Amino acid sequence: MKNFKSIIISAIAVILFFSCTKWDDFKKYVQDGEVIYTGKMDSVKIFSGKERVMLYGLLKADPKVNKFVVYWNNNADSIAFDWVKSSSGVDTVRKIFAVDEGVKSFKIVTYDAAGNKSVVVNTTGTSYGETFRKRLSDRLITSVAYTSAGTTINWDEMDRTAGPQYTEIEYTVGGNVTTFTTPISNPSTILQGVNVVPPIKYRTIFRPDSTCIDTFSTPFTLHNVIADVTALYLSNTGPGFQRVNPNSGRWGVLAAPWITNAAAKNKDGGVNGGYTADSRWGYSGFINWETWGNNPVTDGKLYQPTSTPLPAGTYTVSFRYYSEIQSNSTVYCIVAAGGSGIPSLPDLSTALGYTLLYNGVPVGSTSPSRDETKSFTFTLASPQTVSIGFLGNIVGSGNPGSYFVVQNITLIKN
Repeated sequence: MKNFKSIIISAIAVILFFSCTKWDDFKKYVQDGEVIYTGKMDSVKIFSGKERVMLYGLLKADPKVNKFVVYWNNNADSIAFDWVKSSSGVDTVRKIFAVDEGVKSFKIVTYDAAGNKSVVVNTTGTSYGETFRKRLSDRLITSVAYTSAGTTINWDEMDRTAGPQYTEIEYTVGGNVTTFTTPISNPSTILQGVNVVPPIKYRTIFRPDSTCIDTFSTPFTLHNVIADVTALYLSNTGPGFQRVNPNSGRWGVLAAPWITNAAAKNKDGGVNGGYTADSRWGYSGFINWETWGNNPVTDGKLYQPTSTPLPAGTYTVSFRYYSEIQSNSTVYCIVAAGGSGIPSLPDLSTALGYTLLYNGVPVGSTSPSRDETKSFTFTLASPQTVSIGFLGNIVGSGNPGSYFVVQNITLIKN
């Protein structure tokens, strides 16, 4: 009973206190007036860009909003946009503005003419710049091939984290510059109906992320790649060399575009020479000289000029051969400037490049023989036609004589 009386007395005291307080005393807590908020921007996104970003958002039915401000870098940077409502419904905002590179936190606030503002809307976004550019590099070419369809470029795999999208290849045909675009997902590219010899000019286009409004690119650059250009400039290069008369027996004369001088025809009374139908390596039909039976070759020449001028650059001639050439004889593979042939032995130094075939067999013997692939390089400072072939000075003093065969010849653009 005593506790109940205490509760009653406390309740009466509270009532008396509030009855003595003015009814509008709460106003001292809102002395500056009622707080009014403008409608905030909804569905806000920041799309990345190249040293800029794009703000996307929705402004709903608040006709009082007449501008909005975007802040970043801890409010050290900002940009304001005036806004006039364009419809009675929802307006879509798309605004692009410059932002320094980096991942940024953005604050978006709307305002009305009286200075009232919305609650802050926070979002993040990225501006890409020079730091990102320095990460970019072109995709690499693994090989180039030539067929009747055109030029096939085979591409290496590429790191996709920087967002490579496609490659633009630039080449010239008949004085006209053509640009061909190939997706980064394609492992190879065929340039139809054209022969594009390295270096190949191209660039790679990047989009850093799926929301980016801009693309980045590497500069157009000439990229060198080792390419087998044999089929572009030479023909009848083996394996299986063709001859003029298929029914001439074991010996013959190389078919065009090979040119065989009279000194090279050491068989069948000067009718044939420079070719044999012998079989080796699973093929038949080779470049050949054989001097058994006192059939010497003195200043014999087999050559063909390139079908068109070679572009400037460095090239490698490579060939596989088998040799029983004796030590008193020499055979050279030679590249010479122009389309009129290869030099004789005294003028060998005038050649663009040459190599001596193995001639380590003792006179009167057939061993030790050698089966190998041999190569040499030459360089052109400017486009020109060249002649590629073999020069022979082979003694024919009896049996056994010297003998060699060439399986094939390749021309590589380095």
